[in-house]
Amino acid sequence: MRSRPLAALAMAACLALTTVAAHAQDGYRQPLDRIVAVVNEDAIMASQLDDRVEQAMARLRASDMDTPPEQALREQILDRMIVEEIEVQMAERMNLSVDDTELNRQVRAVANQNGVSLEQFADRLESQGMSLSQVRDQIRREMLIMKVQQAQVSSRINISESEVERYLQQQGVGTSREEARQAIFQRKAGDELEKWVQEIRGEAFVEKRLNQG
Repeated sequence: MRSRPLAALAMAACLALTTVAAHAQDGYRQPLDRIVAVVNEDAIMASQLDDRVEQAMARLRASDMDTPPEQALREQILDRMIVEEIEVQMAERMNLSVDDTELNRQVRAVANQNGVSLEQFADRLESQGMSLSQVRDQIRREMLIMKVQQAQVSSRINISESEVERYLQQQGVGTSREEARQAIFQRKAGDELEKWVQEIRGEAFVEKRLNQG
């Protein structure tokens, strides 16, 4: 939804690409994967969690930020992955989809943020042992999650005329009613999203197996 702009999606996609490339160059993984969480009828695998942890560590290092203890980071990231899996399952039940036009537009945006054309982007991915289809799948998943959030959270937000009037008085001359509504929506959306995430997390069947095996 609007509180989670496409710029953040593009950044997440770019970080994911770096991790996929690293695995492609490694040449192998441990032959046996294991389940680290069961979410309703689906599972999150240790290899998927490893990917996300590496993305987060790379982002922290690039920002010259202190890295938290790895176990704590793994717990935090797994919790986020569990919520994402619940959201994707909801998208499937709601028959939500991302059409090729939407997806192509966002893939081009990611390429542009990397300062290259789509063709150059595809060549760069191929040189790193990846394919454009892998990246498209990752971006499609993120866009599906955004659609679920828009559908579920936006309907929970009500903005009264008195709120708009109060905001306009606070801001003074130069702010339109539509701008006021947008600002109020953004402020409420973050709170509602947090509440909604807690609700769907509580309603889902989740079994964490991070410390098993």
